[in-house]
Amino acid sequence: MGGTPTTAKYIIYAGIEIDGVVDKPDVIGAIFGQTEGLLGEELDLRELQKSGRIGRIQVELESKGGKSFGEIIIPSSMDRVETAVIAAAIETIDKVGPCSAKVYIKKIEDIREEKRRKIIERAKEILLHWETENAFEVKELTEEILKSVRVREIVKYGPEGLPAGPEIDSSDTIIVTEGRADVINLLRHGYKNVIGMEGASVPETIKELSKKKTIIAFVDGDRGGELVLRELLQVADVDYIARAPPGKEVEELTAKEIAKALRNKVPVEQYQPTISEKRQEIAKEVTKQEVKQEAIKQEVKLETSIPPNININKVREMINQLQGSLEANIVDENLDVKQKVAVRELADILQNINEKVYGVIFDGVITQRLLDISSNKGISLLVGARIGNIAKKPQSLQVFTFDDFLTQETSQ
Repeated sequence: MGGTPTTAKYIIYAGIEIDGVVDKPDVIGAIFGQTEGLLGEELDLRELQKSGRIGRIQVELESKGGKSFGEIIIPSSMDRVETAVIAAAIETIDKVGPCSAKVYIKKIEDIREEKRRKIIERAKEILLHWETENAFEVKELTEEILKSVRVREIVKYGPEGLPAGPEIDSSDTIIVTEGRADVINLLRHGYKNVIGMEGASVPETIKELSKKKTIIAFVDGDRGGELVLRELLQVADVDYIARAPPGKEVEELTAKEIAKALRNKVPVEQYQPTISEKRQEIAKEVTKQEVKQEAIKQEVKLETSIPPNININKVREMINQLQGSLEANIVDENLDVKQKVAVRELADILQNINEKVYGVIFDGVITQRLLDISSNKGISLLVGARIGNIAKKPQSLQVFTFDDFLTQETSQ
């Protein structure tokens, strides 16, 4: 029944329901027979097939319960209007042989549009795969070049010739590591404000830098790192502490691990010693220095005679609100809160505050640094969660812990 159109543009999909059992040739015969002469010679299906404007008509049928159901598929290379007319003509078929029938158009598919859609989707896949592969290669190449350049940026700094990045003088914050390999690894990943100690003892250059700049001590996550950190904390003004993951060294960390460690740095006042460091402290309690420090701490803890001018109940209520919050209240003489700040920022804020401050009540450790800053600022009262290692206590400063207030018996 004719040929297939050389270039089909559309496909007509029609459903058919027949009240009886028929075969495919019966349906095709009905299509040609009932549309013959309906639209004139120009749109006669037989003529259209001969000219290749209509393709081979396909019919899919199945019979069930004495009825037949199926689909008619007609390819068309005509324009949209002519194709729509043919589709409408198909719907006029109402009999197949002696049986009543109903034909309805399900859809007319634009083959070119479908092809374009598939082309676009496939092109996206190809482009994405192409760009991903090339981007990965270019990224690798670029990273290798940058790493090489960054490593060459290592300089010798100070009289000791310490390994360092090129931005030590221009940066306000300095990362202090244990050695040259650590510096090289940080340079590889873009950190140029880094300097290495190159030994267990702290060089004079590091001590001097700590007086002028914000210092982040970034040490290994092992026993050696603990020892270096202890030495550094004793002789330099360290502001923050960052540790490599347990058992790892800074020189072997990935970019992600470095970023995470620096992001999780803690203020030196809030640094919690590891278990091995605590054991070391216990072992040294027999030494003269440890005994002296413990005596001073006990002296501070025994200062629990709270002056009558301090409203114990008001402080106790404030302590209950602060516990577990890691926050600090800066208060006036009436114990009214003038400013609430994070404990990690407390030392810096007190150093830069210009107005008169009566006291500070905070959920943190009372350190020597906080005592010195409070004394210099003329602060009269300091109340913290607990007391750390204190070398000296200013006479003008009243120091208490949370427990001093929570266990105090009072009728206030």
